[in-house]
Amino acid sequence: MRVLVAEDERALARLITTGLRRAGFAVDMVHRGDEALEALRLHDYDVVVLDRDLPGRHGDEVARALVAAAARTRILMLTASVATADRVAGLDLGADDYLGKPFDFPELVSRVRALRRRSARPVPPLLHHRGLRLDPARRTAERDGRDLGLSPKEFSVLQLLLEADGATVSAEELLERAWDAHADPFTGAVRVCLSKLRSKLGEPALIETVQGVGYRL
Repeated sequence: MRVLVAEDERALARLITTGLRRAGFAVDMVHRGDEALEALRLHDYDVVVLDRDLPGRHGDEVARALVAAAARTRILMLTASVATADRVAGLDLGADDYLGKPFDFPELVSRVRALRRRSARPVPPLLHHRGLRLDPARRTAERDGRDLGLSPKEFSVLQLLLEADGATVSAEELLERAWDAHADPFTGAVRVCLSKLRSKLGEPALIETVQGVGYRL
């Protein structure tokens, strides 16, 4: 799951970004509205955590641009104002959810997860496949009752493959969905991650390489 944090208060932006990464998300961070629009143009984000009062381009303009482009990216708008009129205005602009500052971080994480579920095709809360059991909310993964001890990247890649339900997922898509903007597409990060994931899954092998196309369960 890939998230963009657009927040001009740099300390708060770092706090949100660090916390979301610890929750298992791939997160990019910007501090201006024009930077947010550029990042949203370049990458396919599941959710943008959008401060309403951004410099450069106001958060309202960013929200309007996403709605006008019919983007699948869901908008969680942050603001210091919690007045009902402001919440209504933000939602009317196209925001999918609204959270006032200050906020409890577990609630932010929960809201981001809920919005991500709305940005993708419906999937069951628990993902199963041939003895695999993955719980995205609790970040647990088992095979035949054995905890797999996955890293955040391994968990994200396995979740994407499970959600594909047997369809092939390209290495480019895995890189786009599970890594942030700092990932180098030429490092072989996806191949290395898949190798470690296969080792942890054990036998019989579950992940198939489709030569020249990608990977599937």
